[in-house]
Order: sequence, then C-alpha cells, then structure tokens
Amino acid sequence: MTVPFDPTAWTAMLLGLTALFAGIGALRKPGAWRTMLEEVENSPALQFLCGLMELVIGAVVYLANPWVPSDLISCVMKAMGGLMMVEALAILGFVDIYSQFWLRSLTHMHRGWAMSTVVLGLVLTVLGALRLA
Repeated sequence: MTVPFDPTAWTAMLLGLTALFAGIGALRKPGAWRTMLEEVENSPALQFLCGLMELVIGAVVYLANPWVPSDLISCVMKAMGGLMMVEALAILGFVDIYSQFWLRSLTHMHRGWAMSTVVLGLVLTVLGALRLA
C-alpha cells in the first residue's frame, strides 16, 4: 500500500525544524538576530534576497496547503504561508520601518522571542511528524 504524500505534514515539520533550530541558535548567541537585522537593513542586496526568499517560501507553503476547516494544521500552515508573503512584501517595500520595529523588540525581548520560536518550532515539528506517522 502506498502512503499518499502529505504536504501539510512536510511543511509543518520542515518549518518547525527551521524555527526550532533558529531559536536554539538565538539562545546560544544572543546578539545574532540583531546583527542579522542590522546587516539586512544596511544592504539593499540582502533586503531583496531576504524578501524574495521569504516570498517564494511563503507562496510554496500557502499553495501546498489546502484550506479545509476540519483540518486545523492545514489551515494554520496556509495562514502562516500567507503571513510570510505579507512580511516579505513589507521587507521589500518598507525595510527601514519594518526592521526598526524588530530591532526595538529584540533589544528588550530577545530571550522571549527566541523561546517562543523554539516552542513554535517544537509544536510544528511534533504535529508534522505525528501526521506522517
């Protein structure tokens, strides 16, 4: 018997692992996210690449997940893909304003953002893995 491909499980698991390890990295090196944001803010090339990459990844996540109200994970993943696309457009068009919001937020709540990223990553990874099992 062939198991059907489940894009929702894979996107949840892969985005979850990405968030989990990004959060762990931020906890290990507390100034890393702030440095990344400053570098993106100071480089038009990085602004374009970051915006474009997030737009593409967000579009893939959005398009791969159906909106099925009875399937909460697929709806969450579709919403995340849509939010990623909106954020990408904000980066492409308004990086100076958008990055200042995050720089101020990271100054005061770095550990909180890192921990919430770890928790979100862990939840998505577990939900995706359970769905694949």
